[in-house]
Amino acid sequence: MHYESPIREPLIVGDKSYGDISREIAAPIEGKANRSWWIVFSISLVAFLWGVGCILYTIGEGIGVWGLNKTVGWAWDITNFVWWVGIGHAGTLISAVLLLFRQKWRMSINRSSEAMTIFAVVQAALFPGIHMGRIWLAYFVFPIPNQFGSLWVNFNSPLLWDVFAISTYFSVSLVFWYIGLIPDFAMIRDRAIRPAAKRIYGILSFGWGGKAKHWQRFEEVSLVLAGLATPLVLSVHTIVSFDFATSVIPGWHTTIFPPYFVAGAIFSGFAMVQTLLIIMRKVLNYEHYITIKHIEYMNIIIMLTGSIVGIAYITELFIAWYSGVEYESYAFLNRATGPYWWAYWSMMTCNVISPQLMWSKKLRTNIVFTFFLSIVVNIGMWFERFVIIVTSLHRDYLPSSWTMFEPTFVDVGIFVGTIGFFFVLFLLYSRTFPVIAQAELKTILKSSGSEHKKLHHHGE
Repeated sequence: MHYESPIREPLIVGDKSYGDISREIAAPIEGKANRSWWIVFSISLVAFLWGVGCILYTIGEGIGVWGLNKTVGWAWDITNFVWWVGIGHAGTLISAVLLLFRQKWRMSINRSSEAMTIFAVVQAALFPGIHMGRIWLAYFVFPIPNQFGSLWVNFNSPLLWDVFAISTYFSVSLVFWYIGLIPDFAMIRDRAIRPAAKRIYGILSFGWGGKAKHWQRFEEVSLVLAGLATPLVLSVHTIVSFDFATSVIPGWHTTIFPPYFVAGAIFSGFAMVQTLLIIMRKVLNYEHYITIKHIEYMNIIIMLTGSIVGIAYITELFIAWYSGVEYESYAFLNRATGPYWWAYWSMMTCNVISPQLMWSKKLRTNIVFTFFLSIVVNIGMWFERFVIIVTSLHRDYLPSSWTMFEPTFVDVGIFVGTIGFFFVLFLLYSRTFPVIAQAELKTILKSSGSEHKKLHHHGE
């Protein structure tokens, strides 16, 4: 039996047995939702319905109801799209990369972060669709022969690469998430009392019986999928960054975009995992499984990726000056001192300065501070996308076409609606699927559970 060093803090606190884990993980599915769940769900549902109204209004009236103009043709919609794709990044990173590195602390948080990935990609997918204006022609972006003869989509366009990258990412993440759920579905099936629930979870669990052969196949498939998903973490946001980097607009045409976007995506993704898990551990009473240790580890990753993003910002500024290209220099000077200076400095404060507070152990193990900071980081990452897109476009090569972008209530409504939709999906999922991978947690109970560590340490 492999034991951990007694110095390491346990990953499962409280005197838990295998039965306790099963019972507590299944409780939100078997019992009635508590008051705090209903409060969060009601707020999310109202936001979602407002967003649906704004989307239907956009489709009915056309995208002229947004604040776009001829100069700023991309604005909130693409900002939100990139923001949501970025949030979807942490899920696969936590699950796949940490699985390959055999990190035990991923086991309490991987399920929620995988679900977060799927729900975030669903939100991101809404934006290119409604940006088209004619959403019923959305199938034009797929490389299929269509009714106009030999008209094919433009394979040189990074927007098409996006379609491939994100659909691949979504499908691999979905399969990875579902495979991990199978042993948990079997547990819910075996505990179910109502015949309908027994039947539904029986179908979902694919006849899982927990045999050694089943576990062997489960682990093999998980490793293969983790190996497939890891390069996708890098490729998806690299391709999203190519949407900008392959153009010739000052402020976009830079080679640092791919690594900088990937670091930023992991940064914002981990911040959203923190926001969700801190809410979930309270709403579902999972404090024993999602411990301060998990939150601290994630804060360290936020601190690291925040520092990488900070280096990327400084590199951009330096290269803009060093290149001697006046348009490039002006683009960055305009970001910091032009009409949108407040967005640029909000981005700098939230993304570069605030994560550095995590060097203090006292702060990074403080739940209230972490929750506040995770929201600050997500606001900062949204501003980053806004700064890259809007401030690079609103000052064109021709001063006669210079303009400002102001969002309308429809822009704001759609964005708030996607946040509502995301939380609605996540809360419904928490009532129908096990939020923590109980089967995996049981594998570490003997080595990382607080009571077992104490017994082993005292040599009993």
